[in-house]
Amino acid sequence: MSLLISLRRVSKSVEGEEILREVSLEVKRGEFVSVIGPSGSGKSTLLYIMGLLDRPTSGEVFFDGEKVDFSDEERLSEIRNRRIGFVFQFHYLIPELTALENVMVPMIKAGMSRKEAEERACDLLRVFGLSGKERRKPYQLSGGEQQRVAIARAVANDPDLILADEPTGNLDTKNTEIVMDLLEDLNSSGTTIVMVTHDAELSIRADRTIEIRDGRLV
Repeated sequence: MSLLISLRRVSKSVEGEEILREVSLEVKRGEFVSVIGPSGSGKSTLLYIMGLLDRPTSGEVFFDGEKVDFSDEERLSEIRNRRIGFVFQFHYLIPELTALENVMVPMIKAGMSRKEAEERACDLLRVFGLSGKERRKPYQLSGGEQQRVAIARAVANDPDLILADEPTGNLDTKNTEIVMDLLEDLNSSGTTIVMVTHDAELSIRADRTIEIRDGRLV
């Protein structure tokens, strides 16, 4: 398998505090990788750098063989929108929009027609077990349903990579299982997934687990 992401001696400091310390890491296309470690160990910072949402203080990041230029915001935005999907612990759905409209947002931003975006969003919500709830706003959905809408939004543009930061952190056991099954299905269809979790039982469902402590890979 070819490399999708490569980090070379990546460090990140904030106000003099070193969050990541010379992290080198490779993720192959099609892998499901979990990242574990205690609170404050640098897990989320690592994920945000991999997703081009944060820039390292030093080191190099490569995405699909291309060295990332963190000063080129237009190119960063293009990669993030078309090739990377993000799922967070707090789903960050737009409260004024319906479930359908939330899923449509990244597709319209990428230039898809409203009609095409609506058709694909309907299909995704159906696949994720949300038929009949397309017109509901986030406050009318359960926590598990909101997270499934967030995952549908993350995969709307058929990204190469899904980055999930504690995607089940606020969910009960039943909805945790549903979300994990969805992520595993996406991975089985070829999507690369990197998931940050504090739950060791969930981490072992990935192909590979990376542990990070005090900003260093263990």
